[in-house]
Amino acid sequence: MPNLHLRMQRAEGMCLVKRRTALLSSIFLAAAFAAGCSSYRPVPPAFHKVLDEPYRLGAGDRVRVTVFEQDGLTNTYSVDQSGYISFPLVGAVPARGHTTQQLEAAIAAKLRQGYLREPDVSVEIDRYRPIFVMGEVGAAGQYSYVPGLTVQKAVAIAGGFSPRANQESVDVTRDINGKVMTGRVRTSDPLMPGDTVYVRERLF
Repeated sequence: MPNLHLRMQRAEGMCLVKRRTALLSSIFLAAAFAAGCSSYRPVPPAFHKVLDEPYRLGAGDRVRVTVFEQDGLTNTYSVDQSGYISFPLVGAVPARGHTTQQLEAAIAAKLRQGYLREPDVSVEIDRYRPIFVMGEVGAAGQYSYVPGLTVQKAVAIAGGFSPRANQESVDVTRDINGKVMTGRVRTSDPLMPGDTVYVRERLF
């Protein structure tokens, strides 16, 4: 009888340990889930809307400006950190936030002010500003943007996912009309020039 009583006590003790372990596991999972939810940032509506709008220039872009029959003015010009291009004769011309068509009109308007009677100006993108890929990738850093670039392609360029990477979604920070926004997107999502991609570490 004493042995039976002892065995029963041991069995009850083991059950108690198992129940406590299960409870702690549940608490840990709940905390991890809550942490994941609290850091989740839904994609702002403007995030994808801007993809369907005309591209707007930003610092780091380089444009090719052609002025018909004016070889001295036709050249490539970079948008500086202040958002301007330095154009011969007229000086600084605002470019940040403008489409190429708007920049054409701005340059032509300045050239009409005592330089050319009817300037014929054409502007096209020569090189887009770079993107940045950070976090759990093989080689984090700055990379050239090309049209059609997606998150998945950008990660591949940056050496692929690390063994600890969350490969389901990433956080992308984007400048939209002068306002910086961050949202969580799938790896199939397209990127824009100037985007910063952050690959998170998976929870388990």
